[in-house]
Amino acid sequence: MPISQDIAPVLPSLRRFSSALNGSRDSGDAFVAAALEYLLANPEAFLHNLSPRLALYQVYLEVWSATNVGDPILGDEASPYDRHLAQLSPRTRQAFLLKTVESFSVSEIACVMGLDCARVYALLGRGAREIAQELAARILIIEDEPIVAMDLEAIVEDLGHHVIGVARGKRQAIALAAERKPELIMADIELADGSTGVEAVNDILGGSSKPVVFITAHAGIYLSMSANRPQPAFLLPKPFNPDSVRAAVSQALFFDRRARRAA
Repeated sequence: MPISQDIAPVLPSLRRFSSALNGSRDSGDAFVAAALEYLLANPEAFLHNLSPRLALYQVYLEVWSATNVGDPILGDEASPYDRHLAQLSPRTRQAFLLKTVESFSVSEIACVMGLDCARVYALLGRGAREIAQELAARILIIEDEPIVAMDLEAIVEDLGHHVIGVARGKRQAIALAAERKPELIMADIELADGSTGVEAVNDILGGSSKPVVFITAHAGIYLSMSANRPQPAFLLPKPFNPDSVRAAVSQALFFDRRARRAA
């Protein structure tokens, strides 16, 4: 099969990523065009043992890294968030956008960037910390294990967020949310009072939209609740990696702020 047929379905998402990485659609499209020209001259650079998406993004970043000469050039319409994103180091910006915009897994990012997973986690953690100033939010934690709740609180407050309260069960979570108006909710699935974090979050949201991060050792239960769980939501397994928590919180807030700007 010709490479063109492999990459055609991937081009819209690559253009989106390139636009975010470079600060504008025009600049982003110029780098996509350069990557395609490189592929035309060097078809062996497209690794067929990878998925077309991974292979194309890998080639793109090789070309981008070889030809990029400076920070993104932003227009007057750029938001404060976009300007803060542009200040991240190139590697950090790549990893952060591959995760937040393109939803690649850590192992996929490692493959695309030619790094090991530990390095990707470090980059995602750095990106989350550096961009937290723009994304700082009030966070409600719903978690019945005190030590886990303390760990989560320390991680998100280290990013610059404010934990408005920790609830152990559904009723307490609803009361805290009504009183203190969280901007993001982090919830365990199985709670001490026999309820679930999904039920608590659904009652808190009441049809509205807020970013949610579920952290659980029972991912199967979460997946079985597909008809009732809030969307969009992010799922992290227990035991969790602190860097994955930082990345998930920043990703959830990124999509929320992006959606609100577009509305």
